Amino acid sequence: MKIASYWHGPVGEGVPRVGLVEGDALTPIPSEFGSLREILTAGVLDRLRPDGPSKPLADVHLCAPIPDPSKYLCIGLNYRDHIEERGNQVPDFPVFFNKQVSCINGPYDPVVYPSASRELDYEGELGVVIGRRCRGVAANDAASVIAGYVICNDVSARDWQAKARTMTLGKSFDTHGPFGPWMVTADEIADPHDLSVRTLVNGEVRQDFRTDKMVFDCYQQIEILSTVCTLEPGDVISSGTSSGVGAAMEPPGLLSIGDVVRIEIDGLGHIENEIVGES
Repeated sequence: MKIASYWHGPVGEGVPRVGLVEGDALTPIPSEFGSLREILTAGVLDRLRPDGPSKPLADVHLCAPIPDPSKYLCIGLNYRDHIEERGNQVPDFPVFFNKQVSCINGPYDPVVYPSASRELDYEGELGVVIGRRCRGVAANDAASVIAGYVICNDVSARDWQAKARTMTLGKSFDTHGPFGPWMVTADEIADPHDLSVRTLVNGEVRQDFRTDKMVFDCYQQIEILSTVCTLEPGDVISSGTSSGVGAAMEPPGLLSIGDVVRIEIDGLGHIENEIVGES
């Protein structure tokens, strides 16, 4: 299934609804199921059924599939070619950080270029959505706690990332966490480590890689994270990016106001966000 969250009234007012996506149409599910996070918490994902007439996707405003996760976790330096282009060494242990959940943004909504930054960049990534509350999950059992997958853009203010060694500040500006366009349930993705990811800026391919090149795969990431903290339904783990980020290009290919960043992943669709100035 492809499960989307969308505004059924004015954008930003009320609570987003949940619908099932098939082709170019979206069909609502009964509102009593609540948000996608509530659906995952209740363990009723397999009970979702269409309710009412379908709407053209073009007629609805999609928001992040899970607008309110308790955690948005990320890993850095997780592809060897990205490690090389940044001049780092392959880590012996994964480099985790978090994006504050206030950065979450819709799959097609504008990304704000903050006036406090001069170095805005993109990172196309596969996102993993946790399906049930869990702790101490072994890597070989990790697939059982995954509800589905999304596309993430780990938007990065590189100058702020350099200022704060934890990376959190440089990764957490408002609107710098677009993901979606919907959650594709895990049963539709045969192997999350066999997907093609492409990032385009104004139609130019900047990143083109496969997820089998991760240093620490999605299951290993879940094992390590769940050793430390309880993972909750709806938590998002962004699994790292490959080479081709703007900061590593010669000359640098950092983002400017008016640029459009599109990220595509096999079987998941695409997200696309325009960079706008801060009002």
